[in-house]
Amino acid sequence: MSYQVIARKFRPQIFQDLIGQSHVTQTLQNSLKNDRLPHALLFTGPRGTGKTSSARILAKALRCPDAVNFTPCGVCNSCLEIAESRSLDVIEIDGASNNGVDSIRELRDTVAYQPNTGRYKVYIIDEVHMLSSSAFNALLKTLEEPPSHVVFIMATTEVHKIPQTILSRCQRFDFRRISTRAIVEQLKSICAHENVEFEEESLWIVARQGDGSMRDSLTLLDQVISFSNGPLKTQQISEILGLTDRSLLLNALKTLLQSNTPEVIEILKKLNFSGVYPELFARELLESIRTLTLVKVAGSQLEMIDRPDSEITQLAEMAATVTEESLHFLFDMAMKMAQDVAKSADPQIVLEMGLLRMAQASKLIDLTKMNFSAPMTAPTAVRSASAPIASASAPAPAKPAVKTFIKAKNPAEKWFSFVNHIRTKDPLFTAKIENLLFISEEGQLIKISVPAKHMFLTETMKDAETRAKLQSFIDSLWGENYTFQIVAAQKLDQPAESAHKMAEKKTEAQDKEIDDQVRKHPAVQAAQKVFQGGIKPISNDRNRR
Repeated sequence: MSYQVIARKFRPQIFQDLIGQSHVTQTLQNSLKNDRLPHALLFTGPRGTGKTSSARILAKALRCPDAVNFTPCGVCNSCLEIAESRSLDVIEIDGASNNGVDSIRELRDTVAYQPNTGRYKVYIIDEVHMLSSSAFNALLKTLEEPPSHVVFIMATTEVHKIPQTILSRCQRFDFRRISTRAIVEQLKSICAHENVEFEEESLWIVARQGDGSMRDSLTLLDQVISFSNGPLKTQQISEILGLTDRSLLLNALKTLLQSNTPEVIEILKKLNFSGVYPELFARELLESIRTLTLVKVAGSQLEMIDRPDSEITQLAEMAATVTEESLHFLFDMAMKMAQDVAKSADPQIVLEMGLLRMAQASKLIDLTKMNFSAPMTAPTAVRSASAPIASASAPAPAKPAVKTFIKAKNPAEKWFSFVNHIRTKDPLFTAKIENLLFISEEGQLIKISVPAKHMFLTETMKDAETRAKLQSFIDSLWGENYTFQIVAAQKLDQPAESAHKMAEKKTEAQDKEIDDQVRKHPAVQAAQKVFQGGIKPISNDRNRR
């Protein structure tokens, strides 16, 4: 008799044998006991998680004459025929090779016939997503209203490819990835049954490579048993599967946390000697840092930490020596390294430089624990509320209307203060005059001009009402008996500035003074030394706004 692989030999025969899918098996058993089983079921989930096995077990439960509480006996003719895929009343259809409309028409023509034995005829359609659109359409009516003796069970790994018209006619069951720990326990049981000696860590390696699939894990177990031809050793299994030795990986992680560069060089030598793929090592290191962070944050009992107890103990010891912030920083560097290794033409060099860079990375410093002896005081150069050119919707607070004369060092400063005083009283009028150029003050005559890029103001300043209003402000704010004159721009003999331009210059000067005070502050200088960074000028950010 030919050899039967472990994945087939230990295939689940009853619901209790299914690993990691209790939410599915419990629902199906309750449906059977309460006579509420739907006529169409859809099993979906990752490969190797028990979809087809569950379909066969359900078929046995429906047809076994000796079933107790819908648990098939496994020894009657019906159970044996289903287990050996030769039952006439349990029809298994491969959706990949029978995906045409003709195959579905043939199925539709046969569903009306009564089963040869028993009460139910069961159709199991595997990889149902491979059916064509025409085949799905041909299946719709039969799937919605099949004869009372027919049950449809469909299985797929790509549920998103199934039309909504089919999904709406089925009761859906989602199979989950099986936890690594649950797979390891099953592998232990199988090894004990097969009289295979093993190191527990070796089974963890096999289970991790199975990636949540029991079938993949059992296939790998079959392979390593044949290769080892004796006890399953951890180091030997790593070599067979081309994986990194876990002790080397954990040692590398510990060395990076200690920033021990000489030891990192030794680890690089061992990696070169062992011939580990750089991409694989970078990915496993990234996963180990993630697990270490979970241990640090949530403790070693978290369900997401799917690692052997011996490894969790080592990770807990490492977590006690490092901060969460440092682990997050290390994870970012490891993720960047893994991405660069995957894209590089020479991944070995990128891996080596990435590990050295991670070993040299300075530990994060908690700023709340830094001793800044000098307090940060408010800068003296604080801009007044009326200094910047504000919009009409947000004027500076108005001052009491008091008839006064503006005092300033020179006429240009006097004009700047004059415009800002008007802003507190009439922001809309300020918008008309803030761009006028101040020329000079000659006796009691104020000379102003319209700039070339604001020639539209020429007509505005000719308006009698505007001129009267400006004269009124001059009388009340500038001084009694003063008048103004609009000078043509081409007749200017000296450079002139508007109040708007003066405000910008004052703002820049104040920003520079604040910037200088910030740069010279002891706290800022200490932060610069820690982070080896610079300070972005305040004025640059304002200009971008």
